[in-house]
Amino acid sequence: MDALFGFLALPGRAFLNFLAYLGQLGALVGELWESLTKGTLRLRLMAEQMVMIGYGSQAVVLVTGAFTGAVFTAQSYFKFKDFGIESTVGGIVSVSLCRELGPVLAGLMVTGRVGASMAAEIGTLKVSEQIDALRVMGAHPVDYLVLPRFLAMLISMPLLIAECIVFGLGASVIVGTGVFGIPFAWFWEHVRDHTNLEDLSFGMVKGFVFGILIVIISCHQGLVASNGAVGVGLGTTRAVVFSSLALLVANFFLTLLLNYFFPLGTAL
Repeated sequence: MDALFGFLALPGRAFLNFLAYLGQLGALVGELWESLTKGTLRLRLMAEQMVMIGYGSQAVVLVTGAFTGAVFTAQSYFKFKDFGIESTVGGIVSVSLCRELGPVLAGLMVTGRVGASMAAEIGTLKVSEQIDALRVMGAHPVDYLVLPRFLAMLISMPLLIAECIVFGLGASVIVGTGVFGIPFAWFWEHVRDHTNLEDLSFGMVKGFVFGILIVIISCHQGLVASNGAVGVGLGTTRAVVFSSLALLVANFFLTLLLNYFFPLGTAL
């Protein structure tokens, strides 16, 4: 009977742990808001983070966008050719890149590269007691460590998503017109007719939200790291896993919500 009660208690214990985790994230968001409104803006640290997040993620995001656009173009062409509508491939690919593929894939790539780095850097400072040293010197850890990363991410993430979309669309044009022989005029006409500012805004809003989730979750894992190198490694892994899952869940609800503000335009 005790074993049965213990088994039944597992979901409840997991739910309470989840609520406690959300509470910790909420507390960090509160501290970040206080730093944002009352703290010191450290431009040099912010610029360093922009280089690390934006410039450092160029290669992985551009390659991801280009090959995703190329593959999606090929798959769409093979299916649409059966119905004689292969010239509409450009419209399908451009809308998909703006609304879903660009923001989600760029977000996941940044999560793996930048989120892990943030958790490892801050976690190392935590276990080596350098964060305590910051407090002694009068610097608030959130103000000094989290705020520059947060602001840098807000600027870098939409730019990375825009680059992912542009390179994905460029690869789509090359594959669609160069490999499959779709006339460029037809291809580009469908891109222009079916892609508008609402589609691009859709992806940019997602980029802002994904960036906030990555910074909050990753920095939190670094700030709560303990138990030396093992704890830092565990926090880094959790930062990537939790950020990726949060990004995918948020993407679903954002898609439902944003369609009211940025409805899909002309039917394809």
